[in-house]
Amino acid sequence: MTSVGTPTSGPVPAAAPHAAAAGPSRLTTPPRRRGRVRPTTWAGLAFAAPLLAYLAVFYAYPLWTNVSMSLHRFTRATFVTGKAPYAGLDIYREVISSPQFWPTVRQTAIFVVVSLVFQYAIGLALAEFFRRAFPLSTVLRGLFLVPWLLPIIVSATTWQWMMDADSGIINRFLGVVGIDPVWWLNADHALMSVTIANIWLGIPFNLVVLYSGLQNIPGELYEAASLDGAGAWKQFWTITFPLLRPVTAITLLLGFVYTLKVVDIIWIMTFGTGTSQTLATWAYAMAFGKGSSAVIKYSEASVVGTILLLVALLMGFVYLFVQRRQED
Repeated sequence: MTSVGTPTSGPVPAAAPHAAAAGPSRLTTPPRRRGRVRPTTWAGLAFAAPLLAYLAVFYAYPLWTNVSMSLHRFTRATFVTGKAPYAGLDIYREVISSPQFWPTVRQTAIFVVVSLVFQYAIGLALAEFFRRAFPLSTVLRGLFLVPWLLPIIVSATTWQWMMDADSGIINRFLGVVGIDPVWWLNADHALMSVTIANIWLGIPFNLVVLYSGLQNIPGELYEAASLDGAGAWKQFWTITFPLLRPVTAITLLLGFVYTLKVVDIIWIMTFGTGTSQTLATWAYAMAFGKGSSAVIKYSEASVVGTILLLVALLMGFVYLFVQRRQED
């Protein structure tokens, strides 16, 4: 006999879910905030902002303006109004087909290559000379930095006076040894004169950089080479020169870029006349209507400036390629 109200059969009712009775689970992770910038990132951007602003104002904007001017025909009027007609690559064709272009390119190449070869060779010889400590070596090494520290106008004016055909000290010295005076600053010898002056200016830079590179070469290598019977000349070609290649590459790259855009010393000495006219002085003369260009040619000057920029960028890529080959 069963008690009244007690079920004898049928399904047992399921218990209520625990989640429904307890509410939402405490193990659920809150959604992440997207787009949140860390404080260290803001600090890094704050430190980099002045540099980025400087590069944008003094590098990116002038370069963009120069390229834009080379694609538009600018005159005095359109330069003020800014409404120059678009010319595309027509101005480039006109400049390249100009009778002055290829002779100027040749003179620029001679000026740059000869300057770099002698600056590097003399700077390396002096760096190797000063690598061996001797009395007053520090003082003499400091004196070689004087050309680098002097203002360009002082150095160029000094060389102009020294190379004067009538009262220059160089011609007076040549007269003592029985050599006829040389007209250093005339149209025929102008390129040689400015190249000599530029070599003198660039030697200290090569000396400082190459001397620093020599200090990083371990002395034990030279001691081991000496024990093996290697002389000074063989040590240079088997130890010094190979280990100095990375420093050599950056020295030649910086020297190339600097020499390619030299204007001041050439202009002060010869006004860029005759054989001393380079692409940089030609662009300067056209931009300001001086020297051989009596008419201001803004667009043509911008074309030459863009060509110089492309050449410098090309050498930069060559340097990166050589550096990667050396690392591999």
